[in-house]
Amino acid sequence: MKQLLTESTITMKKLICLFIALAFVNVAYAGPETFSAKEVSPAPTTPPTWYRDNEWNLSAWFAHAFPATDHDRNSLADTFSANPGPGTYDRFLADDHAFGGGAEGKYFFRRYFGIGIEGFALAAKGASYTVENFGTTAAFKDRDEHVVGGALGTLTLRYPIGQTRFAPYVWVGGGGAFGGHNETAVYVGGTLERVRHDVESRAVGQFGGGFEIRVTPHVGLLNDFSWNVVDGTHNNFGLVRTGINFAF
Repeated sequence: MKQLLTESTITMKKLICLFIALAFVNVAYAGPETFSAKEVSPAPTTPPTWYRDNEWNLSAWFAHAFPATDHDRNSLADTFSANPGPGTYDRFLADDHAFGGGAEGKYFFRRYFGIGIEGFALAAKGASYTVENFGTTAAFKDRDEHVVGGALGTLTLRYPIGQTRFAPYVWVGGGGAFGGHNETAVYVGGTLERVRHDVESRAVGQFGGGFEIRVTPHVGLLNDFSWNVVDGTHNNFGLVRTGINFAF
């Protein structure tokens, strides 16, 4: 009887050892624990910040300017006649339009608010009169080509829309414009003797609005329009601009 118990105990121990060995073999062949693609969560990504606080902007642009006046001086009488009075021709920029460009540097203390310095130059084409008086008055109308420039300080408010690349903006500015051409009739004894040609510098105020689209966080495209109020009569002009902006 004892012999049977002993043999049974030995057999049981062998079976237990066999199960333990099989368990280790299964673990060894199973390898490291793996997960499917559905079980692995991707790392969160931060969207790019298109417009930032403490941002320097340097922009350059092409411009088209047009005066808020008649397009041309039709005749000497329209230009200088005392009755019904001088015509509404432009006294500063040009008869019709001017093309040019400019640049501006701005610093945004916050992404919504910035100050800057702007400069522009416009190739203007107008009309000029030369008068000769030898008993009778003879007037000659010539083309007048000149460059009008300006330098202004600006205050800009922009509003980036959410996390998009789009940001409308408005601004006001003030400074000076120089190189404008004006003509004054000089009468002697009621007779037009000559036309004085003046090259003038005048104060200018500017206000406008537009939008920027960022191609990258550091490069944007600009499109805007401003109205420029120049000191004096019939001197105001509009300015359409398109250009590129670099942000740092």
